[in-house]
Amino acid sequence: MQNSSIMTNFIPIFPLNIVVYPGERLNLHIFEPRYKQLINECIQNKKPFGIPAVINNSIAEMGTLMEIREVTQQYENGEMDIKTEGVQVFKILEVIKELPEKLFSGAIVNYPRNNHRGSSKLMQKVINGIREVHKTLGVSKDFSKPDHELTSYDVAHHAGLSIEDEYTLLGFLEELHRQEFLNRHLAKILPVMEKMDHLKDKIKLNGHFKQLPGFDY
Repeated sequence: MQNSSIMTNFIPIFPLNIVVYPGERLNLHIFEPRYKQLINECIQNKKPFGIPAVINNSIAEMGTLMEIREVTQQYENGEMDIKTEGVQVFKILEVIKELPEKLFSGAIVNYPRNNHRGSSKLMQKVINGIREVHKTLGVSKDFSKPDHELTSYDVAHHAGLSIEDEYTLLGFLEELHRQEFLNRHLAKILPVMEKMDHLKDKIKLNGHFKQLPGFDY
């Protein structure tokens, strides 16, 4: 009989007003004392940290475990620029707001099973739809992978989703469901592209170092 238990553990958390996906590379400028402490400890102990999304001014249940890939710059005041990469989706069971001798908080989480196998035909339809959106907006984006290697996580930020919709997609643990969600979104927005110029700035922002204040809770 197969063991159906899901691994549970404690992770430090860095709640942000963004949704991060597995495989995503996220550049962050670390400037708050609590997160300078968090990142320094993760570097010293070679441990990951979690970014739960903050939706409607509260910490959402789902987030993404992040590994620190590189510290690109350290400043005299202790601030730093880091490169991170999403590893896997987690679900928060309990937030531990206060930790002994720590400025940051943590959470007890588990890692739901995530099926990454989807439909190559539907994925290509999604990619083509996103390219059509970009063409209409005059935006140029390189996915830096051949089409047949792209997944919903690779393209979701380029589809002009609201943060609520990006979080909805994070909650889908089947690649096929994520692809269908993106396909439905594109089917809605493509006919009304002339009204959606504001997407251009949102799509262009992806990839820059983000100086984001941590969420107060």
